[in-house]
Amino acid sequence: MTIFSRVGQTAILGAVFVRELVLSSVAVARQVLGDSSALRPAIIAVPLDLRSKAGITTLANCVSLTPGTTSLHVSEDLDTLYVHVLDAPNPDAVVENIKNTFETRIKEIEG
Repeated sequence: MTIFSRVGQTAILGAVFVRELVLSSVAVARQVLGDSSALRPAIIAVPLDLRSKAGITTLANCVSLTPGTTSLHVSEDLDTLYVHVLDAPNPDAVVENIKNTFETRIKEIEG
């Protein structure tokens, strides 16, 4: 993978992050201003396909910087990222979203 390809992939990750930031900000604002008794917070285990510490750190930062989620811990074997989610009616969908929006793009950057 060339440096130009990585720069392009990084720009795509940045654009995806900004989109997720906006969407999550709106969702959290609605939840806070609405009926918060309907929230279903959860701690979710996200299985990782990333192997580099830099890639895992990037993923954890993207998750933590997105409103409504925060990274709690990475397992010692680097196989699982534990994430607290403000509202997780479908935990499998949360895992799928994290893997499809951030992890796949980080894997592309890593090569």
